[in-house]
Amino acid sequence: MNDSDSAARLARVPAKIRHVHLIGVAGTAMAALAGMLAERGYKVSGSDNQFYEPTASLLAKLSVERRTGFSAANLSPPPDLAVVGNVVTRDNPEAVALLASPIAYLSMPEALWHFFLRERRVLMVAGTHGKTTSTAMMGQVLAAIGRDPSMLVGGVAKNFGSNYRLGGGQDFVIEGDEYDTAFFDKGPKFLHYRPHGAIITAVEFDHADIYRNLEHVKSSFRALAAQMDSSRVLAACADFPNALDVVRESRARVCTYGLKDGDYRAREIQIGPDGARFAVEHIGQQLCAPLLLPTGGRMNIANALGVFALLAECGFAAPDIARGLESFAGVVRRQEIIGTAAGVTVIDDFAHHPTAIAATLEAIAERFAGRRILAAFEPRSNTARRNIFQDAFAAAFDRAARVYLGPVYFKPNDPIPQAQRLATGTLADAITARGPLAVACGSNEEILERMVADAREGDVALFMSNGPFDNLKDRFLAAVRSRASLNQ
Repeated sequence: MNDSDSAARLARVPAKIRHVHLIGVAGTAMAALAGMLAERGYKVSGSDNQFYEPTASLLAKLSVERRTGFSAANLSPPPDLAVVGNVVTRDNPEAVALLASPIAYLSMPEALWHFFLRERRVLMVAGTHGKTTSTAMMGQVLAAIGRDPSMLVGGVAKNFGSNYRLGGGQDFVIEGDEYDTAFFDKGPKFLHYRPHGAIITAVEFDHADIYRNLEHVKSSFRALAAQMDSSRVLAACADFPNALDVVRESRARVCTYGLKDGDYRAREIQIGPDGARFAVEHIGQQLCAPLLLPTGGRMNIANALGVFALLAECGFAAPDIARGLESFAGVVRRQEIIGTAAGVTVIDDFAHHPTAIAATLEAIAERFAGRRILAAFEPRSNTARRNIFQDAFAAAFDRAARVYLGPVYFKPNDPIPQAQRLATGTLADAITARGPLAVACGSNEEILERMVADAREGDVALFMSNGPFDNLKDRFLAAVRSRASLNQ
């Protein structure tokens, strides 16, 4: 990020604004920003190529004017301010028209800072894994304490029924994304949020479309840590050595947490169908009796520890934090139980990185001990589609009984050459060699057919993708239910 460029764009924002137009409004964060602006009383319009649920319903409910397709005509009559999403390229016709006009424009993170963050205490969650769940978790803890926080998160928080919240309190909880900001600012989004306190949950290689290697990823997190001075708090997960590495030279007040190491540790861990029980210890001293986190799994215990550590270091009482964690209802598409039919439980999850897949399967295996897991995976993210994790993916599915690999998702704007593409057939063989029976399917329809044929009472069917995955979860549930009724 070029600070002078960002300052120049912010300086051009008119003193009086009535109409804000968002280019690329259908993205999760952009739609949330549109909603927040609409709630604040601004006239809001937005353009995008396609509008999927739940974004379409959210924008309609908020009376955000939607314009399908990108065009110079969307800037007429001219808005007072345009906000450009990071899906918008420099040669986008609407972006071309914007740059040729006198209309002031900002990136999404710059707009968040200008309208919502600069007068609040920003508490941010960043990291390769767990940041959506941790952000929603922290928002709920602060709400339960009575802080009335604002929140912006990359998924639908079940406690609030939304991915954003505008509260009257001083705290603003935000998910900090390391992805690039806009075509005119290739730095990570989280450098714009200037947090008072931040959590770094993990640092691993991801986003292969914009990062060259792990060191490139680490450079972004180091820049975040370097931003934070001694008045600020930084909690790093000690279970990930790279997370410790990037905060090593930070001037912030650094604390650590983790399941294996750290200042804040979980003790007396018990995981069952109702969630995860654990006590919290700080440098050998127990802070609270065992609490029940309704969302189970060791990764979620680690997420809760990060939230506990940051809020405790910010001065909140341990019993209050514990009670807030016990009221956390989870996030849509994070180990979300969709339903049960004929004794088969169907679960939807956003996992798409080898570490996240392994953690999700471990959590499901512990929660549903003794039951077979049928795991379907769509290589859809910009990293998962490439063969960078060809070997790592092979070990990620060890807790599954059967694995169904979808075809590599095709993106017209990023047609990965065959030599760089994840080889699902080779991956299926490697998974099978380790124990689970895996098959590379030629289509999502084949996944559905095979899973329905294989499913039996007592199984857990897990669908993992960072996209809609052709709604296989609901179609599978309906098919199993239909089969059961026919057999009665």
